[in-house]
Amino acid sequence: MSHPQDLSLREQAAAVATGELDPGELLDATFARIEERDAALNSVVVRFPDEARRMLSEAPRGPLHGVPVVVKDMFRLPWYAPTDGAPGEAAPAGESAVYRRLRDAGAVIAGIGQCHFWGAGSTGHISAWGPCGNPWNPAHCAGGSSGGSASAVGARLVAAAVGTDGGGSVRLPAAYCGVTGMKVTFGAIETDGYTHGYSDMGAIGPLCRDAADARLFCEVLTGRALNRGDGRPLRVGVARDPWWANLDPEIERACDAAIDAAGWERVELSLAGAEHQQAAALVCLTVQSLPMLRPEDLADADPVLRALTKFELTMTPVIVYQAARIRSLLRRAAADAFTRCDVLAWPTVPAPAPPIENPTVELPSGRAPADPGNLRQTGMGNLTGMPGISVPVGLHSSGLPMALQLQGPWGEEARLFDAAEHLEEATGREFVQADPFTAPARSST
Repeated sequence: MSHPQDLSLREQAAAVATGELDPGELLDATFARIEERDAALNSVVVRFPDEARRMLSEAPRGPLHGVPVVVKDMFRLPWYAPTDGAPGEAAPAGESAVYRRLRDAGAVIAGIGQCHFWGAGSTGHISAWGPCGNPWNPAHCAGGSSGGSASAVGARLVAAAVGTDGGGSVRLPAAYCGVTGMKVTFGAIETDGYTHGYSDMGAIGPLCRDAADARLFCEVLTGRALNRGDGRPLRVGVARDPWWANLDPEIERACDAAIDAAGWERVELSLAGAEHQQAAALVCLTVQSLPMLRPEDLADADPVLRALTKFELTMTPVIVYQAARIRSLLRRAAADAFTRCDVLAWPTVPAPAPPIENPTVELPSGRAPADPGNLRQTGMGNLTGMPGISVPVGLHSSGLPMALQLQGPWGEEARLFDAAEHLEEATGREFVQADPFTAPARSST
C-alpha cells in the first residue's frame, strides 16, 4: 500500500472500512507527516493528538470512520476556542454543527488549519499564527482566509479539510495550493458554532485533492446525498467582462484550454451589474464584520488592517444601500444567465500565488496587491449565494498551480462536482494527481 497520507480521502475511508488500514496507524502517520512537512508551511497551527485519539476510540462506523481531517480556525470544538487567526478567542470552546457532522461521520479532527487575521484577506500572509506557506513553494502565499486548510491538503498532511468562504476564502486558497475547493450554496451547511455565522456572504466548504473526494466530504458536511450525473453535455457561460480581463496570460490560456478539453458548449454572455460587483462585495464583507469587533480587537490588528477598519467605520448608509441594490441586480442576472447555460466559468485567481514577503501580483495592467483582483474573481459567488468550485487546470511557469472556477445555480453542488470530475478526466487527471513534493518545479525559495 502507498504511504497512508498519499491515499485519497475515498481510499483512506475504504481501506479503514475493509480493515486493510488500521485507523490508529493512519492517525499516527498523519501526525508524523505533519511533523515532517509542516515546519516550512505553518498550516496546521494547533494539533490534537489526545483529543483525536479519544475521537477515534468513540468514532461510529460512518462514511469517514477513522479518517483524520483538519478544521479551519473558525469553529468551536468541545476542547478548542477558535481565534479567527487573531491573538484572542473569537468564541468560547463548545460544539459546532461542523464538529457534530464530522463526529457523527466517524472522522477524527487532527488539528486546526491556519487562518488569515480575522479571516479578512485572500493571501494568508498575516495571522497571529504567522504566515502560511504554499506547498508548491513555501515562500509563496497559501491563500486566505482558509490557507491552512488548503495547504495541509496540498502538502498531503490530511486528505480533507474544512474551510469557509465569505469572499472567496475556500476557492482562492484552493487555487493557490492546487487542490479542489467548493463553496456551497448559502445556507447548505449549518453555521452554529462558526465564528462568522452572522454573515449572509459566508458559506462553509470542503477542501480536498479532487472532486470525488470533495463530493464525499461535502455530503458529510451537508448531510445530504450529492448523486453523480453526467458532466459532459454542459453549456458553459463565459462572461468576459470583468472576469476574463487583466489576467496573467498563462492563467487565461490554461483556463480556456481546460474548457476546450472538456468539450463543453460555450455561451458568451454578460451579467448586469458586473462592473460594480467587486465594490459591492467589499462593502458587504466589511460592513457585516464591524459590529462584531471590540476595541481590543482593533488594537491587536496590524497597522494596515486597523487603518482599513477605521475607514470602513466612515461608510454611510447610502453606500451600504447601493451595495444591497447591486447585490439584488446580480442575483437576478445570475438567475437569468442560468436559463441559457448550466454553469458559469472563469479563472479562480488572476495570477499565481504571490510571495509572502511581497504579496503583489504581476498583471497586464502592472504590479498590484493580490486582494483586489482575487475578490473580483470570487465575490460574485458570495453576493449571490450560488455554489462554486475551484478546479486545478495547470502549473504556471513559476511552478505554482492555476485553476478554473465553475459556478452553478443555488443547490446545484452535484452539477458542479459532475462538471469538475469530467474536467479532471478530460485533462487526464494530471493536475489533481500532481504532488508538490515530487514535482520538478518544487522549490523552497
